[in-house]
Amino acid sequence: MFRTILKKLWSAFADLIPIIAVISFFQLAVIRQPLPDLGGILFGALLVVIGLALFVQGLEMGLFPIGETLAHALARKGSLFWLLLFAFALGFATTVAEPALIAVADEAAKTASQAGLIAAGDKARQNYAFGLRLSVACSVGLAILIGVLRILRGWPIHYLILGGYVAVMLMTTIAPKEIIGIAYDSGGVTTSTITVPLVAALGVGLASIIRGRNPMLDGFGLIALASLMPMLFVMGYGFFMFR
Repeated sequence: MFRTILKKLWSAFADLIPIIAVISFFQLAVIRQPLPDLGGILFGALLVVIGLALFVQGLEMGLFPIGETLAHALARKGSLFWLLLFAFALGFATTVAEPALIAVADEAAKTASQAGLIAAGDKARQNYAFGLRLSVACSVGLAILIGVLRILRGWPIHYLILGGYVAVMLMTTIAPKEIIGIAYDSGGVTTSTITVPLVAALGVGLASIIRGRNPMLDGFGLIALASLMPMLFVMGYGFFMFR
């Protein structure tokens, strides 16, 4: 047991070595100043290593298995309605609870308030941030639903991705300029710590149980759709807020 724990910790530390190397190089070779509170920084780095190791272990033990198990159970049930409802609900729930999205939405609300785009005050900022989170969560739910349909029907993913990005480019030309940057960032923050493991496990689990589907070819791609759809929805949210 102790050996396994050490192995997990070393693996997590090895993943962080590139970050440590970059920071150390610039600190020693470029900035050339002592780090403030070196003890606190080292202790914080140790906590990061432990946290990363626990997070990866949790994915392997919990999120990946439960995602695949639910996909198998719903596919065996044979109900398209419940499978699609689960896909939408999973995408919505994991995204609305995504820490990165909460942070970006709060920062976007604060910036919009300072720029005079929304009313001043905590209530206006909270409403703007919550509306942004809801629009992104709904878009990811719809993206996962479409991705599940793609797996079931065998649609080529490149048609969906190319068509989606063409729609993004077209909408960019008419969307309020104040929302475009936020919309593009929203596509990235949705694919983070909570959403990715469950969605990936859902796709692989579903493709592995459906006859004629290859988990390697058909099981992946849901994350790409989940990154694409929020751009469209957030730009639509910008029409509602700024025009």
